[in-house]
Amino acid sequence: MTQPHPDRTLPVITCAVITVSDTRTKETDRSGQLIQQLLSESGHRVGFYKVLKDEPDDLRTAIAFLQQRSDIEVMLFNGGTGISPRDTTYDAIVSLLDKTLPGFGELFRMLSYAEIGSRSIASRAVSGTIGNQILFSMPGSSGAVKLAMEKLILPEMAHLIGQLRG
Repeated sequence: MTQPHPDRTLPVITCAVITVSDTRTKETDRSGQLIQQLLSESGHRVGFYKVLKDEPDDLRTAIAFLQQRSDIEVMLFNGGTGISPRDTTYDAIVSLLDKTLPGFGELFRMLSYAEIGSRSIASRAVSGTIGNQILFSMPGSSGAVKLAMEKLILPEMAHLIGQLRG
């Protein structure tokens, strides 16, 4: 698929990777490791990595910390996007976004539907801008992470950063 207006250069982008889970550790976090691997293979950098419990205050604190980091251009969250009582990532994040990118969640659910069927309706994947950074929040399964990163995030990350900078 050709791009409507290709990016002239593909800059190295520094990202933060945050896994939201009540059970995973850095050692057992396959999805966070996959995000880091895909970023590295694409020529980007991981400037911050952490596994956080699904606690809204902890998520907001992490986002506030990352907003102060001038080197972090993109925040990549995985986990906590479902509808169980402990899934609060979407709720903590969405109120902090300056502008939402509804196409990310819409396209993610469409692509996910092709892979897992109607269960994709339970995903609350979301993206948007927060200050001068872009935030993506995707489900925590490795399949969902691979789908979001390969089909949506990596192909558009540089373009979105360019648009945000003007």
